[in-house]
Amino acid sequence: MLTILSFVRRPGPAARAVRASRTRRFVFGTVLAAAAWSLVAAQQPAVERKVLLQQDTAAPGYQNVMVAVTIPAGGREGRHTHPGTAIVHVLDGELTLDHAGRPATTYKAGETVSVDAGAVHEGINRGKTAVRAIASFVVEKGKPLTTQVP
Repeated sequence: MLTILSFVRRPGPAARAVRASRTRRFVFGTVLAAAAWSLVAAQQPAVERKVLLQQDTAAPGYQNVMVAVTIPAGGREGRHTHPGTAIVHVLDGELTLDHAGRPATTYKAGETVSVDAGAVHEGINRGKTAVRAIASFVVEKGKPLTTQVP
């Protein structure tokens, strides 16, 4: 008695070898791509932030915050917003500020810029030396100082 399965051909050794080879290449390619991606991610220099001052203001529910920011050569902060106006003074290097909807502007050591509350922006260091800056804020207590934006 013949069954339907008796007419189905099973792959021979050569076909199985080809399939195994394709599987190995796919797995190897996937692992290689993941390793390359992690290497690229690891090479992105990290931005350093250090809170220098955080104290209540005379206005109830608000606080002053002052932060030292260092963006290494080639580094960038990522697009973000702040709940209050940011006043940024560049100490060293050249800070390129990319404002959403406006042309990017570069600020040199000794220059100061104001960024409106809620404005999407990103600090970028296109130079070969670190950018050091001081950022000051007056913000509502309890709100995150920075919110990343996709």
